[in-house]
Parts: sequence; structure tokens; C-alpha cells
Amino acid sequence: MAGSESAIIMEEISSQHCSNSEEQSEADGSGSAPESNRLSDAQQEVLERCLHALTHAKNDSHILAALLLITRLCPASQLDRVTLHRVFEAVGFNLPARLLVTAIRRSESSGLPPEELLSLGTALLAAVSTDLDMATHPQLLSTIPLLLGLLESGIPASQKQAQHNTASQTASSEESCPNGNFTACQAEQSTSGEDVPESSLGNGEEVQPPATTLDEALAADCYQVLNTVCSLPRGPDQLLSRGAVPALCRAVLKKQTLSHEKGLPLLAHLLSSNIRERAWSKHPAELLSLLATISQNFSQASNQDRLDMCSRIPQFLPLPTGEPETKELKDAVSSLWATLRPMVQGKLSIDHLGPVLVLSACLLDLCGWEPTGSPKFCCLLVNRACVEVRMVLEEPPGTQLSAQQQHTLTACYRIMEAAMEQACTQGTIPSPAQPETAIAGLTLQQSRQVLGVLEEAFSAVIYHLQQVDSSCYDDPFLFATFRSLCAWLAEETSCLREEVTALLPFLVGYAKQHLQDRKDKGLSDWMSKMSVSDGSQTRRWSGEDVLRYLLPALCHLSAEEGPRKVLLTLDTPALLVHFLERGWAVLRTQSGKTVSRDPSLETACSALLNFAVTEPDRVRTDACFASLEAMLSEALPVLLHKPRLLVLTANCCTLGLMTGRLKPASTGPVESGPRRFFSCALRFLLGALQPGKNGDQARLSPVWESCWEEVSELWRLGLQALGGCVSAQPWITALAREDGWLQNTVSLLESSSSLPDPHSQQALEEALCAFARQCPLCRQEISKSMKRNGRSSLHGMAQLRKVLTD
Repeated sequence: MAGSESAIIMEEISSQHCSNSEEQSEADGSGSAPESNRLSDAQQEVLERCLHALTHAKNDSHILAALLLITRLCPASQLDRVTLHRVFEAVGFNLPARLLVTAIRRSESSGLPPEELLSLGTALLAAVSTDLDMATHPQLLSTIPLLLGLLESGIPASQKQAQHNTASQTASSEESCPNGNFTACQAEQSTSGEDVPESSLGNGEEVQPPATTLDEALAADCYQVLNTVCSLPRGPDQLLSRGAVPALCRAVLKKQTLSHEKGLPLLAHLLSSNIRERAWSKHPAELLSLLATISQNFSQASNQDRLDMCSRIPQFLPLPTGEPETKELKDAVSSLWATLRPMVQGKLSIDHLGPVLVLSACLLDLCGWEPTGSPKFCCLLVNRACVEVRMVLEEPPGTQLSAQQQHTLTACYRIMEAAMEQACTQGTIPSPAQPETAIAGLTLQQSRQVLGVLEEAFSAVIYHLQQVDSSCYDDPFLFATFRSLCAWLAEETSCLREEVTALLPFLVGYAKQHLQDRKDKGLSDWMSKMSVSDGSQTRRWSGEDVLRYLLPALCHLSAEEGPRKVLLTLDTPALLVHFLERGWAVLRTQSGKTVSRDPSLETACSALLNFAVTEPDRVRTDACFASLEAMLSEALPVLLHKPRLLVLTANCCTLGLMTGRLKPASTGPVESGPRRFFSCALRFLLGALQPGKNGDQARLSPVWESCWEEVSELWRLGLQALGGCVSAQPWITALAREDGWLQNTVSLLESSSSLPDPHSQQALEEALCAFARQCPLCRQEISKSMKRNGRSSLHGMAQLRKVLTD
């Protein structure tokens, strides 16, 4: 690219580009070229000649001359895509890339300053990027790191300029050191706190010369390319892999050209896409520094600017992953709250209140209540969210909610959910692992006030859901409203009982529709597209998740007679069995470390247990319970070998025993399914306890010890149900003797002075009494053991002793 001819041509093109830079800057982001040429016949003729010259050019000088003519006579804004393709196929991507590399290396051979080389190179790339098809070309993508480097650090100065700057700086320093001792003067400047340029340290290392700030036209061209790539389907991934996130963060922190006007919006776009979690995982330091700067700017902004910033700040917050927050994140969140509190406490218009509540909800999701403020302020925040919900949802039926209203209410729901977890558990000891979830210092009166405003808000939610038609079931806002009500019902079922009972047909019907396998998945597809998690690391959202949110409420409501009768009319047991069958189909494919606990399956078992305890006639006649029995017979033998799923195993074992006690006595041979289930159930119940040392109290087995609080009641209920099964199906006594359950249980009691608690001893005694009543051989075996040791826990079972003596 050497030679005077090249220099003259590039100088002319550079000046021509500068004259058009304002137009290009205004058109930046338009994203597409016109579909047809708007050229005169004369222009078209010149264009064809230039294209011929480009195609047959022998060197860069000829290419640049042809481009100059095209630029002057046929502006890119008047060219269609086909013509643009022809131009850039003739030029190729190598030329703009070479221009960038030559400028960045500060080569003197071109005879032109880096600014002019970069100006032309970025202009060519920006023009190429106006065509989305060409924007995906690998050679264009390969220039992204170069463009990012320019935006982050500016234009590297040439060697001559660097030497000139160093010489001038040295001369200036010598003038300021009249004694000629330049080194001593440097040391004096250093100790006085003044900055000493690295180039004057004299350490013999090559020092990078200072960079020149980009002009706005050049920066606009760089951002044009990056914005176009970002708009592509895989654009965010392409930019992330090429270092866009840290480079743009540093550009903003350094206040480089257009970094605030174009760099921040581009970062916001990136961090709102599916790369958000990966970006925070790969570049937490840069993003936290950016967030700290944003929070500082937020605190220093004017009132109007603060209101405008509220809608943009959530894009720069990390996802609430549940991992411990870093000090930097907590400091940034605390700073944001300090600025946000007066805004929540002040008077806000409807348009401004929404973004304030959305930002508040995002901060709560990140760090809980701890940095939010005083209990009084927390109560005020909850009250404002609840009032907003009531004002919007209590409108007459048929009122259409705007997208902004839906966005605001979704944030209000999150604030309400965070509040109800605290208010509904007031008086309980907060978890040491997550103390920040509590509103510190909330009094009983304040807790009651919070519950009061929450009840009023959820009354409005119920009113809104009563108006919903099934044609709206795929509406994402409806799911957000449904989810919020389910969170309330999981904590509080005593309030609004009649209204909730009346709403059960909608709640169950909504869950049923999304559990079905439909060709038009609607909400499932939308939720999957909106997910910001890495699909390779997290479970994909599915229609089952709708029912998962409802399950805790069903568990509570199935224990109450009124709601339970309604649930039976809605065929809810069959819905729960279907959900369990789908969950089991997934679990049986897992093994080893891939096995993961699913609390929703345990909750579904608990709801079915309520039906099994309170509705025996329904269990005997409903076909879904026969399907449940077959599934449990298949599942329990497998679950016994998955210690990570011990809580689910306890649920399945107890549920099977509770339904088994209602079956009529079999007259013929016992089928293999029930025999296999009861054999596994006996083995599971036996595994909870171990004999104490030297005749001391029996102790929990190591596997059971960590989750005893969760499974103890299930274990006791299972033993009681086992006694009922023995009475209904006497063949189980022979199985208990053959499998060694009876002998091992009696030996455990005989060798232990007591059981871990009286409730466990009582449950085990009931089971042994049932065996003793039903089977003479069992009775004889128990009686022998009781006579041998008068100080064992077996001897202390008065009811069992009475059965043996009758």
C-alpha cells in the first residue's frame, strides 16, 4: 500500500468519508439496504465501469480509486443488496481488515496516519454490515476483536508521534529540573504523588505509546458493525466469544467515544439475551465494576434522570442464582437502595412508579431484604406494590392491561412473594444459610399489617382470574398472576377460603391444559425462548412447571373437607397420578450422580396421601389409584437403591401402604407386583434404625439421619399403615417372616433400651400388635423375645404385652 498514488487516493477517500460521516451516523442502526437501486442511467453506467475496475484491479491503489468513484457518484444508500454484494465481493474482506491491522500496528509504510486507515476500514465494514447476510461472513466476524480494541483503547499513535511525545516530555522535565539531575527529579515527582509516564521510567522495556481518542464517525462505524452482529440469531454468542462484554465494559469505564451513547445500549442488549448468565460467569469483575459505576451515576443524577435510569438498570444486574453474593455486589445493591428509597417514599406518577417497583423487585431477588432498609420502609414498599395490584386488577371485566402495566404488576408480584415468606412465618427462626431473606426487626403488628395488605391484593388477583377465558391460557402475564397466587396459597390457606375454593376449577383446569402434550405449546415455547439460563446446565421449562407451582396449594387444600370435595369433582387425584408417572419416567433414566431430587414429586405424594387417608371409597373405586399401585410396585424396588431420593422413597412407600390397606383380601395366589412392593416396603421400614451399643438406645441409620425430620412422620405413618395391610391381607405376615423383617425388628427392640422417641416406639408397637393378632407364629416369636429380656424397649410395650396375653 506504499507509494504517493495510494496516499493521494486514500486522502481523497478519507476526506470524502468525513463529508458523509454525519449522514452515516444518523443512519446507524437502520440495519438494511434499499431493495432496489435509485440510480440514474448515467450513474448506473459509471457503477458498472467501477465494478469492472474493481474486479480487474491489480493493486490496492486501483481498488481504492474505484471505491472513491463509487462513493462520490453512487452513495451506498441508493444501492440495493445485489449491487452491494457485487461491490464487496470485488473488494473482499481482506482490504478493510488489512487497513485496520496496518493502522493498529502503527506501520509507517502506508504513508498515512492510523486515523485515515481506520476511517476507511471501518467505513467499509459498516457498509458491509448493512446487509445481514454479509454480516454473518466469517471474515467480518474476525474483525470484531479489532473493532472492540479500538472502542476500548482508541487509535494507537505512530512510532514517530510516540518518539516526539517522549522527547517533548523529556525536554519539559529537564527544564523543570535545573540541576540537571533528571532521575532525582523523577523520584521527587513520584514521591510527591504526581504521575510519571511509563515511558520515562528507564526500565529498558518497550512501552506502548499513548492512544488517540476515536472521532465520533469512526466510533459510530464500529458500533454499527457490532450492533448488526448483535441483532443476528447467534449474534450475542458471537460477540461473547470474541470478548465484547469486557471490552465494552472497559470502554464505558474509560469514558471512550460514544461508549455511553452506544456502548451501554449494546451491553444492555447483550445482557438481556440468552448469554446473560454466561457473561456474568465469565466476566464478573468487569460487570461488577460497571454496575458500581452505574450505581454511582444513579446516585449523582438529577431526579428526572434517576427516574429514566430505573428502567435501564435491571438489565445490568446479574441473575439471582442463589450463590453467595460478593462484597462488590452487595455494595452496589446497597448504593442503589440508598438512592431508590427516597423515590419509593416520594410522590410518583403512574408512569414513573412502574420502573421504580421493577428495579426494587430485581434488587430483592438479588440480595433479599437485608440491604433494603428499615422495617418501616420494607412495609411501605410492600404496601405500594399491593396498592398498585389492586388499582389495576380491580378494574371492570374486559379491561385490557397494557404491556407496561403487566410488566409493573409482575414486579409487584415478586415483591409480594418476598414479603409473604417473611410475614407468614413471623416468629420462626430464620435459616442461618439465608438470613437476608428476612425483614430484620419486623414486629408482630407490622407482620399483621403486611398480611392484611397482601390479603387485599390477592383478593384482587382472584377477582382478575375469575374473569379469565381459556383462550388466554397461553398469556405469559396470566402465568405470572397464577404463579403469584400459588405462592400465596403455599403459605396461607386460611384467608379467602371461599374465594379460593370457588377458583379451584380454573386453577386445576389451567394446570391440566399445560400438562397435556399439545402441538401448539404456547406458553412453554415462550418461556423457553425467554429463558436466560444455559440450556445445557438447567432443566428446560415445560408445561409441567405450571402444576409444580400449584402442588403445595393442592397439598394444603386436599386436607380440608370443603376444598377436597371440589378437587374430587375435578378429578384431581388422576392429575396427580399422571404427574407422578411422568416424573418417574424421568427418574428411572438417572443413575449415580445424575440423580436429582424433585420436591414436586414428594408434594404430589403428600396430596395423594391426604386423599388416601380421608377418601377410602374413592381410593377403592377410582381407576387412577390402580395405576398408582402399579407404578409404585415398579418404582419402589428401584428407589431403594437411590439414597439421594430417600424422602421420595419414604413418600412412595407410605402412599403404597396407605392405599394397600384399603384393598380387599386376596383369595387366590398373590400377584408378583404387590408381593414385590410389600417386600421392598418391609426392607425400607427396617432400614431406619440400628441397635444401640451395649444395649443403649437404638440409633438412626446414617443414611436416614440427615433427613429424619422430613421422613420421620412418613416412617411412623407407614408402620401404622403396615398394620392395616396385615389385617386386610394376612399373607403379608408370612412374607414378613420369610424376609426376616419380623425377626430383625424384634432383635432390634430386644437389644435396645429404647427408641429415639416415644412416637416411633408407639408406631412400631402398633405394627407388631397387628402381626401378633393376625398370625400365631408371629405371636409366638414375639412372645419368646419379650420373655428373654425384661429391660429392653420390647418389654416396655404395654399394649403389645396385652395382645400377647389375651
